[in-house]
Amino acid sequence: MANGNHREISVIMCAYTQERWLDLQQAIESINDQTIQPNEVILVIDHNPELLKAAQATFRGVNVIENSGVKGLSAARNSGLARSTGEIVAFIDEDAIADANWLETLLHSYDDPGVMGVGGEVRPMWGATPPAWFPEEYNWVVGCSYKGLPTTTSPVRNPIGCNMSFRRNAIDCAGGFRIGIGRIGKIPLGCEETELAIRIRQLAPDSIYLFNPKAAVYHKVPQWRTRWTYFVSRCYAEGRSKALVTLFVGANDGLSSERRYVVHTLSQAVIDDLKRPGLREKAVGVTRAFAILTGLFLTTLGYVVGVLSNRKIEKTQGLDSLSASLGHDCGSSPTMIGR
Repeated sequence: MANGNHREISVIMCAYTQERWLDLQQAIESINDQTIQPNEVILVIDHNPELLKAAQATFRGVNVIENSGVKGLSAARNSGLARSTGEIVAFIDEDAIADANWLETLLHSYDDPGVMGVGGEVRPMWGATPPAWFPEEYNWVVGCSYKGLPTTTSPVRNPIGCNMSFRRNAIDCAGGFRIGIGRIGKIPLGCEETELAIRIRQLAPDSIYLFNPKAAVYHKVPQWRTRWTYFVSRCYAEGRSKALVTLFVGANDGLSSERRYVVHTLSQAVIDDLKRPGLREKAVGVTRAFAILTGLFLTTLGYVVGVLSNRKIEKTQGLDSLSASLGHDCGSSPTMIGR
């Protein structure tokens, strides 16, 4: 139904495994408990007939559909977009729980017609206490907000996929999420929302994406995602993902936030950790600093390997073999966003 801000908002959620059935139920319940109800909730099942059947039988008032594209989160989100009708389209993961005022807070930020999208804070719900070596600056490894993000409502380059929203006309104009980027099942790739937000900004250079920490969701982090093996694999995969992003949007835009993150956030974190007082705290600081530097090395390595791999494929097969071309001639005016 229409909300109090006279804007219709669609909520899209994607799921692929029965292992998160309880999480999925709780996520949908949190949407049903919003202070402002969306005009529709769309649940996209990613190539899992058994889960599709169970969801269609269980979730009344939810539009449960199949991913009509190739397997993966990008195509699943595009399938949801194709069926949605809201002026604003919000996305939340199936293993997250939204604050009761999540949608209401997101919608308030759209009063500015130059805002192309709004995202919020993703707070971790740890399945087990994270190990002492795990740095807050790397909470992005587990899909959550990390130390270094703004603490007040501020423009950012891109959202975190677990908690994001866009104006429909902006996302439609850009052509949706790019196939070939993003998570497929448990393969720890990502950055499809980064590439999309940058692409929208390139179409409308004066538009902004807002980060509003008060529009919060809680993301469940199972214990296995706090293990060192996942940490290193996720950092490497992030580098590979960033290589794809820069292939399509350019290194200047594709790495702008990462440069600031490394120069300001990570460097300061290493200095602070190595300066910790006391023997026990210093030992923790050394392990955290080691994790920060290892993560940076592996992400950089993944990026370099990804760039070389992309160049080889592009040379032998062409750019279209990496991903379908996207985007439309919408012009460069910011009014395209706020219309």
